[in-house]
Parts: sequence; structure tokens; C-alpha cells
Amino acid sequence: MTEPVIAQKEPCGVDVEEGNEYWWCACGKSASQPFCDGSHKGTGLSPMQYVAKRNQTVWFCGCKKTTSAPTCDGTHNDL
Repeated sequence: MTEPVIAQKEPCGVDVEEGNEYWWCACGKSASQPFCDGSHKGTGLSPMQYVAKRNQTVWFCGCKKTTSAPTCDGTHNDL
């Protein structure tokens, strides 16, 4: 598998905390969207680390097609 599965056609808003790390699911198979649960094993895809620079809401990509991974760039609007 070299192409990710579309988990959903909208971003996931998550309140992140400064200094914490988050592992964004890049394969689309995780049951814990938008975060990795290990379902990528054997897909050839790997999760992406995101470290929060401040407390804020981050819109993580749900369609897995963004060019600004792990955040949403609006690509889901064209799917």
C-alpha cells in the first residue's frame, strides 16, 4: 500500500497543548483518527510527529491528501 486510505473528507480539530507531541495517522487506517494506533504496520506508510508550539486548536488532515501534512490545506474540498 503506497496510497493512504481516506479516513474522512473533513479535518479533525484537536486542542493541543504546548510541548506535547502527537502522532498523526498518515495511512488512514487508524481507528483513533486523526492519530496513529499502529494500523500502518505493513503499509509502507509511517505516522508523522507533530509537536505543539503553543496551546491552540489544530486542524489535522482527515483525507490524508494534504500537501501540508499533518495539517489540513483544504484538499478534501476537491475529493
